[in-house]
Amino acid sequence: MKIQITREDLLTALQRVQGVVEKRNTMPILANILLEAKPEGLDIVATDLEIGMRGLYKATVHEPGSVTFSARTLFDILKEIRHSDIELVVGENNWVTVKAGKSQFRVVGLPSKDYPALPTIEREGLMALPAQGLLQLLKKTVFAVGEKDTRYVLNGLLLTLIPTGATVTLRLVGTDGHRLAWAEQEVTPEKAAIPEAEIKVIIPKKAAIEIRRLLEEDDEQPFLGFTKNMLIFRKSGLVLTSRIMEGTYPNYQQVVPKESSKKITVNKSDLEGALRRVAILSKDKAHAVKLSINPDHIHLSSKSPDLGEADEDIPAKFVGEGFSTGFNARYFLDVLSVIETESLTLQMETPLSPCLIQEQGNPAFKAVVMPVKV
Repeated sequence: MKIQITREDLLTALQRVQGVVEKRNTMPILANILLEAKPEGLDIVATDLEIGMRGLYKATVHEPGSVTFSARTLFDILKEIRHSDIELVVGENNWVTVKAGKSQFRVVGLPSKDYPALPTIEREGLMALPAQGLLQLLKKTVFAVGEKDTRYVLNGLLLTLIPTGATVTLRLVGTDGHRLAWAEQEVTPEKAAIPEAEIKVIIPKKAAIEIRRLLEEDDEQPFLGFTKNMLIFRKSGLVLTSRIMEGTYPNYQQVVPKESSKKITVNKSDLEGALRRVAILSKDKAHAVKLSINPDHIHLSSKSPDLGEADEDIPAKFVGEGFSTGFNARYFLDVLSVIETESLTLQMETPLSPCLIQEQGNPAFKAVVMPVKV
């Protein structure tokens, strides 16, 4: 195998796969990427057996062939190289020579026949989606997905496609049991791509994060599809596949409080800034901050026997009898970080009931944070 490729194209490919390659040493070859030189260009493949990514990149192929070697090593080399053209040559025993200007590296590789095969993907039946729309849905929900939660399905993002005539509602829901985020958008795909019935799948958090990263690159239209046990994401010559998680997702609709007249209206920046400041002196595991709700303001406070006390008032609007409650400041701040409106509403029936957080005038996004004792 002998090819020439630009540093820019190869670096882009390596940046894309860093989140996919397996970091643990369960199977050494999973820390590698597969390079396949073909007449049409260079195929670069990465997988951790749950998620796979394949991309075709422009390259001048002098000798076709294939090899696998460390994704991290090649990425580190490319970050330091400044020459615009890279030559890759595979020699005996899978040794790979990387040449760039006057620099030369010899990297140990492994035979391509040992690399796990990615599933064959059909081009038909994928649904075109708006890039920015899907990106916003992911940004507004992924943060709430569990991280190594013992309840396995909470480590995944629930994706639901709800067909309604000529349109489809795409809904994403994430929760870790302490907070929940729900975002949806109506899309109008080609008629042939509209599912006959509702589709509901749980995708791993890692896959959702990788899709978000790919969408952040540009506005190229993505395509989404499903098989019995796999999600398929296609975008500009790149295909990402992910296994679908097995299990039953919790009934999130029971968790989300119904809208009520007990609405607290507050400025996002005021609340976000006050929470950050008051939480400085709340270093317990719950990062607890007390909120005292009044008709014209919210009083935020925290106490720590080792650090001291913090208090701050911010303006707010509330009709009803005042009350006090408490929240994990980090969970609340995660929600505020994805809210795009200047004003937001908080709704709670009692001091110990879940708090519904919504953007002003946007019913398609809902977040819920559970209170904590303070």
